[in-house]
Amino acid sequence: MPETEKIRVVIVDDISETRENIRKLLQFESDLEVVGVAQTGAEAIQVTSETRPDVVLMDINMPDMDGIAATEKIRAKLPSTQIVIFSVQSDPNYMRRAMLVGARDFLTKPPDVDELTAAIRRAGVMAQNEKLKEANTQAAVRAGHSSTSGRNYGDSGKIILVFSPKGGSGSTTLTTNLGVALHSEETPVVVVDGKLQFGDLSFFYNQQGPNNVTDLAPRGNELDHQVVEEVLVVHESSGVSILSAPPQLERSEEVSGVEFSQILKYLRRMFSYIIIDTGSNLDEVTLAGIDIADLIVLITTQDIPAIKNVRLFMNLTDLLGVDRNQILFLLNKFDKRRSINADRIGDITKQTVMGTIPVDEKFVIPAMDRGIPFIIENPSNSVSKAVFKFAEVLKERIAENDQVEEFELEN
Repeated sequence: MPETEKIRVVIVDDISETRENIRKLLQFESDLEVVGVAQTGAEAIQVTSETRPDVVLMDINMPDMDGIAATEKIRAKLPSTQIVIFSVQSDPNYMRRAMLVGARDFLTKPPDVDELTAAIRRAGVMAQNEKLKEANTQAAVRAGHSSTSGRNYGDSGKIILVFSPKGGSGSTTLTTNLGVALHSEETPVVVVDGKLQFGDLSFFYNQQGPNNVTDLAPRGNELDHQVVEEVLVVHESSGVSILSAPPQLERSEEVSGVEFSQILKYLRRMFSYIIIDTGSNLDEVTLAGIDIADLIVLITTQDIPAIKNVRLFMNLTDLLGVDRNQILFLLNKFDKRRSINADRIGDITKQTVMGTIPVDEKFVIPAMDRGIPFIIENPSNSVSKAVFKFAEVLKERIAENDQVEEFELEN
């Protein structure tokens, strides 16, 4: 896209005075252009279909259809269009719902002028990048090949399953930030949401695409790069690819353990690291992930129930024949003021703790609420440093296991 191309904006609000005030504010910005206005959710869907804007400024409260429902419908039709939600209430529940249906940003009414224009420009850049990618993909298809045809790792990609046998241990937060820590141009990463019923991994990256894992499951035996790339969402700030869980609970049953395993095997050809975020229940999908994983990141906290559940899980993995060298034990939310330390936990579980992530809720939770991986927001924070350090431990363990496997094959 040329740098001089204006960001096209549609304003949606049921109050005419608000629409006009925002329009007047934006007319002084040379790189922004208001191409339409709407006063209801239904009208917003119609106007955006006609104008195909880069950004929609969407009021959350409207008489016929709220802004969240309108956002979901617009994003389904125009996935490159980015939505900035307005609300008179700075309610985190509103924010979460908005982000889950694909909103790019969330502003409290009345917005500060600088905050408003900055949000539009961020969303506009994202929209134009998405349109450019769509155009490139279409051009590649017309030319008879996929835009990712040059990327092929054989079957050498490593599958890493992140699991905690107790909810609330921080598996999704760790998956999100570990994915960023491991990703590079040489070692691309895809994160996979294995929590098919209540998965929200894409929200932690502030990303929401029209497709999800259920679009790949029926094609398990006939996947190709183009099909997979169309389903994945790419996090622009980090480059990490995301395979989302279905947004509807009932669709989670459409993916079997066999189909999930087939998808993971194919992703091995495209990515160096495939990181799966799983729930605390050992359902069919999680067990399929355990069976195929090269490494299991097992998370505990200092809580007695969490440690007890880890012991039960370790007993199960022994029965399943999982080599303990395939398990990398991590202590998350570590508080040094508590009496149960890493050594004590290692003694109880008979598994050495290989990494600790300190507790810092004032740093981690706000980043999570904004959908920003905290190691991007502040890589020098002690929590970020601990994740980077654990990523290095993980790579070393994979290398060690590969060496052992090569030695066994040679002998």
